[in-house]
Amino acid sequence: MAKDMEQLYQERMKRYVTAMRNGKPDMIPIRPFVAEFTAKYAGYTCQEVTHDYEKAFLAARKCAADFDWDAVVGNMVYVWTGLTEAIGMKYYAVPGIHVPAETGFQYREPSEENAFMKPEEYDALIEDPTGFLFNIWLPRVSRDVAEIGGASTMRNNLSFLKGGMAMLSYFNAFGTQAARLRKESGTVSAISGILKAPLDIIADKMRGYLGLVTDLLERPKKVKAACEALMPHLTHVALSGADPEKNVPIGFWMHRGGVPFVTMEHFRNFYWATLKPIIEEIWSHGHQVLFYAEGNWGPHLESFGELPAGSIVYHVDKGDIFETHSKIGGKFCLSGGIPNTLLSFGTADEVRRCCKKIVEEVACDGGYIADAEAIMQNDTKEENLRAMTDYIREHGVY
Repeated sequence: MAKDMEQLYQERMKRYVTAMRNGKPDMIPIRPFVAEFTAKYAGYTCQEVTHDYEKAFLAARKCAADFDWDAVVGNMVYVWTGLTEAIGMKYYAVPGIHVPAETGFQYREPSEENAFMKPEEYDALIEDPTGFLFNIWLPRVSRDVAEIGGASTMRNNLSFLKGGMAMLSYFNAFGTQAARLRKESGTVSAISGILKAPLDIIADKMRGYLGLVTDLLERPKKVKAACEALMPHLTHVALSGADPEKNVPIGFWMHRGGVPFVTMEHFRNFYWATLKPIIEEIWSHGHQVLFYAEGNWGPHLESFGELPAGSIVYHVDKGDIFETHSKIGGKFCLSGGIPNTLLSFGTADEVRRCCKKIVEEVACDGGYIADAEAIMQNDTKEENLRAMTDYIREHGVY
């Protein structure tokens, strides 16, 4: 049995990698990004898989074993309460604590006046990003970490002890999870490592969206300098977690750096100007980046086309997958495009019709990976996800 699983794993890895290199494998690979759906399928609540990562891992393995998928993420429900609560993280709403037990975790953005970084603090971030995050940002995002110069409380000291232990426990467990997926179901771990764009870091975790757009108008030079200061750090983080075999891509979730959140001028001069060199540097080391284009990034396809052929895998969410295919499909592998609303509220026949159109018009020459538009939560219907899987397996053979 172990030999059969290893053979299946190797077949799936070859299929997945061939498609990501924009080639034509034996069949279309299936790589669903399933999050809270795994909890519902395994009989858990959102609260259980958020509080206990072993249950989240088990749910991911159960789905991988029961569905004929080529690759999955070891745990797409990435927030673990044991880590976030160990340091009293303020910006996550956790199921069963801040939101109902059956609701997935949420991001809670502070108001502009309560942003975790003040507009006058750009110089401190630019001068020493690590020092700023540790000394100024961390005490603001944590309920337990004391401000520099304040009293060193027991809760402060324990937050570092508990947080460090939790991080080691959680992150080290992903290696075991990948090995079990390989051994138990012959399933590939879909991504390795993580990247965020410099401008998204500022928008998501420091100034908030409203603070960022104010700064782009009132202090653009500071924003640009801050993005540039973050670039080497983000590149290092991405490469340090990358697949040493250079097979699976680095995960990159795209948030607020494009139209309509910012203007096209701001996209080119801030977001793209400080992201493109990172992608090129990562590619020079032989690693692809998965552009998980949350929302509609159609206006920026021409810019993404400037990247070296094969350097990214482009995931289509609210963008038009057929337009995307016509513009950059010849240069990069595409994934996604199957609407989450269809998988949640449509019928199995509607799912099959959607898959048929994508198979015939997007995947016909290879370079396509089947997946929903966005991460699947617990409103996804099992019968619709099975319809997608079965249709791709039956009609996605080259």
